Amino acid sequence: MSSSVPRLVIAAPSSGSGKTTVATGLMAAFAQRGLAVSPHKVGPDYIDPGYHTLATGRVGRNLDAYLCGPELIAPLFLHGARGCDLAVVEGVMGLYDGAAGEGELASTAHVAKLLRAPVVLVVDASSQSRSVAALVHGFASWDPEVRVGGVILNKVGSDRHEELLREALDSAGVPVLGVLRRAPQVSTPSRHLGLVPVAERRAQALEAVAAMAAQVREGCDLEALLGLARGAGALAGAAWDAGEVLVSSPPPPLPFPSLGAAPPDPHRPERPRPQTPDGLIDAGPGLKAPVVAVAGGAAFTFSYTEHSELLAAAGAEVVTFDPLRDERLPDGTQGLVIGGGFPEVYASELSANEALRKAVAELALSGAPVAAECAGLLYLCQELDGQPMCGVLDATARMSERLTLGYRDAVAVSDSVLAAAGTRMRGHEFHRTVVEPGAGAAPAWGVRAPRRRVEGFVQQGVHASYLHTHWAAAPGVARRFVERCRTS
Repeated sequence: MSSSVPRLVIAAPSSGSGKTTVATGLMAAFAQRGLAVSPHKVGPDYIDPGYHTLATGRVGRNLDAYLCGPELIAPLFLHGARGCDLAVVEGVMGLYDGAAGEGELASTAHVAKLLRAPVVLVVDASSQSRSVAALVHGFASWDPEVRVGGVILNKVGSDRHEELLREALDSAGVPVLGVLRRAPQVSTPSRHLGLVPVAERRAQALEAVAAMAAQVREGCDLEALLGLARGAGALAGAAWDAGEVLVSSPPPPLPFPSLGAAPPDPHRPERPRPQTPDGLIDAGPGLKAPVVAVAGGAAFTFSYTEHSELLAAAGAEVVTFDPLRDERLPDGTQGLVIGGGFPEVYASELSANEALRKAVAELALSGAPVAAECAGLLYLCQELDGQPMCGVLDATARMSERLTLGYRDAVAVSDSVLAAAGTRMRGHEFHRTVVEPGAGAAPAWGVRAPRRRVEGFVQQGVHASYLHTHWAAAPGVARRFVERCRTS
């Protein structure tokens, strides 16, 4: 099986060159021409995909070869690009920058090769002329398997400057597909973890995306870029499908030994639950789909769409709620997922919603499964920067000056609603907060690097951790969580 979705990867020599402006502008410009555009982002970034979603009207999806493994990049891409006329993939950092100490793994170049996609190199030309040819030649020739199909020159100062750059690039053999002049920066404000998410400034974000599209329309050769994308050729393999991967993943061991039940009998292996015709897990006669509440809104914007897709495929009814506005959990909630975001920015508002904080605490106390990542961990603490939170965990959280950032190899050190002890997963940490634990909870993960340590909390049905994980790499996590919802 193969697919020939036209596709481009937008890369750069380094961060700050203009990738986001060009990628988002291209997505919006092509969508405005009536094309169905599939937006993607290399790496674990949650914020850029929000702008991509505004630009295209389709969910922005991540392609992370570290979190998911190289083998899932093409299937996840094809899943997101179903029925589309064009896919635009925004890279991460510099073209060849990947996971520290792992060679090319998870770099933009690595993902481009896995997708067999041409690369468009965005170059900040503001302080160079003829030297641009050496720069582009170096990036285009460094890895023969990476096809740099064109360059877009950013921050060009004048007609004469453009003339010098084009003259130099004639010798590099890489066509110029666009020239963006120096202009006032598009309004995309940043703070301690990057751009401010779309959910916090939707009206202004729409204006910013429109401005990016206008810049790209004026300065880029859209027909040449579309022609380059259509020359990508076929991509072998089948699209990722949440229902299909759950059928093929091993069923979770039930009951859960950590909850005091007898361990599974290895001589009587559990059979997979029957499937419905659409690939969902059959809840069985007379059983309702358990309601899994997923936190959203401005304070909790970090999530991978595939998580909700896997929960639904495992038989759950997924309902989104906003901890800033909703005073109670969705009716019938049997499980709770609280992803990442910026609770530190909204600590007073979250604290003021006392009714919801109590509801979350009561749900956790009942033993219902609760999965919390990063921001979710902070929300479950006793307090955050002195503001009362849900009080589920005997821990306090505060902002710090130190940025904690990087990929992590982790192993589950306690049985939990997400994983059995000994389960290995890869995650990503990205925060400027510190959690000071008390007592009474087991750790969630053992992490090897950058230093050996245990991390997170497992307490009754609660799994709370700083690590962001991608469940597509371990779909059994979603199955295990939903099964625990049914039995709690």
